[in-house]
Amino acid sequence: MRIGIIGAGKIGSTLAQLFIDVGHEVVIANSRGPESLRDLEKQLGDQARAVSAEEAARDGDLVVVTIPLGHYRDLPSDELAGKTVIDTCNYYPERDGHIAALDDDSATSSELIQQHLRGAHVVKAFNAMRWDHLREYGHEGGAEHRYGIPVAGDDPAAKKQVLTLIEQLGFEPVDAGKLADSRTFQPGTDVYTADLWAEDLRARIGVEPA
Repeated sequence: MRIGIIGAGKIGSTLAQLFIDVGHEVVIANSRGPESLRDLEKQLGDQARAVSAEEAARDGDLVVVTIPLGHYRDLPSDELAGKTVIDTCNYYPERDGHIAALDDDSATSSELIQQHLRGAHVVKAFNAMRWDHLREYGHEGGAEHRYGIPVAGDDPAAKKQVLTLIEQLGFEPVDAGKLADSRTFQPGTDVYTADLWAEDLRARIGVEPA
């Protein structure tokens, strides 16, 4: 699979390497343009290509969005139509500016992104684990005891695609429900960056054992 990544910070570049390690291709973009990513492109190797955000959206079979939430309206909605979009974004008012629907908890950040990307299928994942642990903890406990990655989404097929991808990376996907349920693992919750074994994650967010 060719995976597009929009955002080349710590989460984006870490996921790029993990995806390549399990056999996928990556097209990766940031807000400064592909020339600013040549060092990362070289580091990632032949399976990676630095591109524009529009190209990452267009060329990815699945696309990861990992940008400051305050810029979510800059995402190329036309190019992402019909695609599974993994949203790793978190809301930090001091960085993103205050967003009323998030401040009063009438919506989640993923629901706002879904509203903008009306033709896409947004799935929340990879937002609750520290980037360095995401890099290091795959397969950490073996097949019977793995770190959990919470996943939320409204489209069953898109969610299944993301659950499978997380399995490939050596983590245990924990189905946390709909996009509205992603508030159980957003910043300020007791599972955010707690990096829990899957069974502990399920218990904390109130999900039945697999």
